[in-house]
Amino acid sequence: MKKNFALHAPGKADARVVEGIKYDVRKYVQRERRKTLPEGFEQWDFSCKVGVDAASAVSTELSAVAAAIDAVVATAADFVYVEVLAVAAHRAPRHAPPATSPAPLTTTPVVAAPAPAADLPTHLL
Repeated sequence: MKKNFALHAPGKADARVVEGIKYDVRKYVQRERRKTLPEGFEQWDFSCKVGVDAASAVSTELSAVAAAIDAVVATAADFVYVEVLAVAAHRAPRHAPPATSPAPLTTTPVVAAPAPAADLPTHLL
């Protein structure tokens, strides 16, 4: 999706227009995730750009698109350019902890318990 959205609409509050833009982006992402993946790929990845226009759009993460739209709104612009492209991708491998040996445990000296008193019963010791 490559689209210029107007930030002002007659008869609508600007905040509702911005929420509608974010809704359209989320709806597009959900629709793309339902598509069948090409053979050999495990997930959809999204390449996103947001800016005042296509030339000044900045690359952002999918999770930060809403915040980037809010940043453009804060500049008092009339339009916001949103580009969200689905790309088939492989899952990133999880990072295993380093294979180094664990640090040696510090040992404390073992102190022998005092011998029980001969006159006390053993159940009280």
